[in-house]
Amino acid sequence: MKNLQQRSLVIVGIVLASGVLVFAAEKFQLPPETAKLKPGPGAEMVTAQCLLCHSADYISTQPRLSRTAWTAAVVKMKDKYGAPIPTNNIPALVDYLSKSYGAEAPK
Repeated sequence: MKNLQQRSLVIVGIVLASGVLVFAAEKFQLPPETAKLKPGPGAEMVTAQCLLCHSADYISTQPRLSRTAWTAAVVKMKDKYGAPIPTNNIPALVDYLSKSYGAEAPK
């Protein structure tokens, strides 16, 4: 009986390992609505840095923030939530966000 249980565990282990390998080999694609940032200088950087964690809709549905508020939001994402944003990219991100989604941006 013990030998049968060991074989069963080995088979279950192989099945689980196979499932993980199949899962790891799958490609995931974000839904199209997450790729709709306003065009402009810096949009590619925002796509690369911000859309890792949330959709473009999250950005576009924010209140029209001031440049200071966008700076605080980007710094918060980096410092509090661990977003992998290089410090030297913050000014360019804030430029795009404030020009495209800021208080003075065209509606």
